[in-house]
Amino acid sequence: MPLTRVSLRRGKPASYRAAILDAIYRAQRETFNVPQHDRFMTITEHDAPDFSYGARYLGIERSDDLVLIQITANNTRSLAQKQALYRRIVELLAEAPGLRPEDVFINLVEVLPENWSFGHGIAQYASKT
Repeated sequence: MPLTRVSLRRGKPASYRAAILDAIYRAQRETFNVPQHDRFMTITEHDAPDFSYGARYLGIERSDDLVLIQITANNTRSLAQKQALYRRIVELLAEAPGLRPEDVFINLVEVLPENWSFGHGIAQYASKT
């Protein structure tokens, strides 16, 4: 169950923002074994003064089209799956909405399965011991 948060500069059209969420979800389904309908995602837009980034950190030339993606997920995926997810997100975002690979920043936050409640105040993924 990934929970995906996306941050970007204000001003992109709704179709652009939808393409970002669609690409990330597709990459999750293809590489992270995310089931159909397991889609919990938000986008937050920021004015220029509220969106700060290292334009050349690690020698990567970023632009104001930078998209920050933070995915919180269970700590059950292998390193290979994580690397595949990162690559696939970048590939799909290059297709639509046309983001440069340099402008895709991904952060994966891993949590224990019992740290989720999908409703009713129940920890649905908690082990039944």
